[in-house]
Amino acid sequence: MNMYKKVIVSDEGTGWLRRGQLWLYRNNVVSYDDDLMTGDIAAIYDERGAFYGSGFFHAESHITVRILTRRENETVDAQLFRKRIDAAYRHRLAFMRENITDCRLVYGESDLMPGLIADRYADVIVTQITSCGIEKRKDEIYEAIMDVLRLHGETVTGIYERNDLQARKKEGLELYKGWWKETGHEPYAVIDENGIRIRVDFVNGQKSGYFLDQKSNRLLVRNLAGGMRVLDCFTHTGGFALNAAKGGAKSVTAVDVSASALEEAAINAQLSGLEKSVSFVQDDVFDYLDRCEYDAFDIIILDPPAFTKSRKTVMKAYNGYKRINKKAMELLADGSYLVTCSCSRYMEMNLFERMLKEAALEAGVMLKLVSQTVQNGDHPMLWNMDETCYLKFYIFEIVRGYAYDR
Repeated sequence: MNMYKKVIVSDEGTGWLRRGQLWLYRNNVVSYDDDLMTGDIAAIYDERGAFYGSGFFHAESHITVRILTRRENETVDAQLFRKRIDAAYRHRLAFMRENITDCRLVYGESDLMPGLIADRYADVIVTQITSCGIEKRKDEIYEAIMDVLRLHGETVTGIYERNDLQARKKEGLELYKGWWKETGHEPYAVIDENGIRIRVDFVNGQKSGYFLDQKSNRLLVRNLAGGMRVLDCFTHTGGFALNAAKGGAKSVTAVDVSASALEEAAINAQLSGLEKSVSFVQDDVFDYLDRCEYDAFDIIILDPPAFTKSRKTVMKAYNGYKRINKKAMELLADGSYLVTCSCSRYMEMNLFERMLKEAALEAGVMLKLVSQTVQNGDHPMLWNMDETCYLKFYIFEIVRGYAYDR
């Protein structure tokens, strides 16, 4: 019999849980024990006494329980966390051994550690916590991360907390960042991503410092870019641009509105000996595309930041994606390539593809699909939990001469 205090769920809620959802929402809660406190472990039952899982409880959040286990007699303790972290490490090691020192080591619900992100940059682990349950137990979880890596022969010197993300406010958590235990480490780490050296500013950089989720997609661009004239829009710290240069591109132009991001990109180019192969331009991408001439590039890469972070603004984002994609299609000659993606979870795949079809129709081109992928495998997706799948990545060849007169 389960030892934890109870939360009773409605039949509508059990329907979601049966389909694989790992979050129990407040509107599906019938009742819960009076002495349950935020951060406690709670057990979920339906009104007939059937067990549905145990997890972190929150009395105020829209997500009332984040499920950790569906086994009724499994204890949630330090040993379980260690087991989950070890499994997460082995998952990465199985298919990306060459990038094990620059990967997302723990990806929240996908690794059955809800509310925890742990990214590895060389000898530093950078964490983000969005769950009171994890926050309450972070010391034992961090110890488990360090111990697991050391047992596998990995060298890790410290854990840096990037708990300055706004999502923490939903759980009533304060915003802060800093070392878990002082290490004296520099505020950056240098990683090797498939032969390209990247300096990661994990203190002030976006997210946890770098976008690890595009590793495999950047390789696709590298393999395509040989002899091509490449435009990398929203280059940030240069990931796609440097891969294009590494792949032997004829020329690479990298555009971003952020001066600080371009400074980091230039440093990364120097670290990899590619500083003469990439031209960096500070400009608004929308304005830059408007000034470009037809057939100036053979590949245009569109990797914008998330245009929407809620369902309320998704159609505004739709119009933004459509504008830049249509413009890129208009600029590309027959046989050229469009590389385009969205990292917004709320811009769902069917909606993003609808936008691309509309943009192509209005631009007077056809799109021939070359590649369709998602986030890198160190951001694993749970097939029954849509929230774990967010990145949509496409490479199209542009086909001209088949559009109807408009």
